[in-house]
Amino acid sequence: MDFKQIQELIRLVSETNLGEVSIEQKDFKISIKNREEHITQVMATMPQAAAAYQPAALPQAPAQQAIAAPAASGAAAPAETASNLLTIKSPMIGTFYRRPSPDKSNFVEVGDEVSTGKVVCIIEAMKLFNEIESEISGKIVKILVEDSSPVEYDQPLFLVEPA
Repeated sequence: MDFKQIQELIRLVSETNLGEVSIEQKDFKISIKNREEHITQVMATMPQAAAAYQPAALPQAPAQQAIAAPAASGAAAPAETASNLLTIKSPMIGTFYRRPSPDKSNFVEVGDEVSTGKVVCIIEAMKLFNEIESEISGKIVKILVEDSSPVEYDQPLFLVEPA
């Protein structure tokens, strides 16, 4: 099962209000639970790739802060969409990083031009570093997430003025 399939399962659980989905395959087991606070927790184990897929414990306080942050910025969202800005959103739950490593420069800055396929950030999920590519072309207007902070699925990361 690849990461996009896991993301689809997470979306299915949150959209259908299922309590829990568990899938077991030969060397893979995943359980996705939807709690009352709508925090999705993913537990995955793969004996053959233990270093890549160790169970990740999600801290409670940062997850609750991440949910509160979009609600607080929700009032500003209609004004931003009215000015024709597009949003690059997080395709997964994880930790947001603006640069490939601490000694390298940021992937993008405010004012930078991005095109489809350009890497704009990295999201670490379950000890895997996933490069997030832009699906739109335009100019970065605002970076909505602090470096090294937790992000939720579908959380806005960047505002882009379309080209």
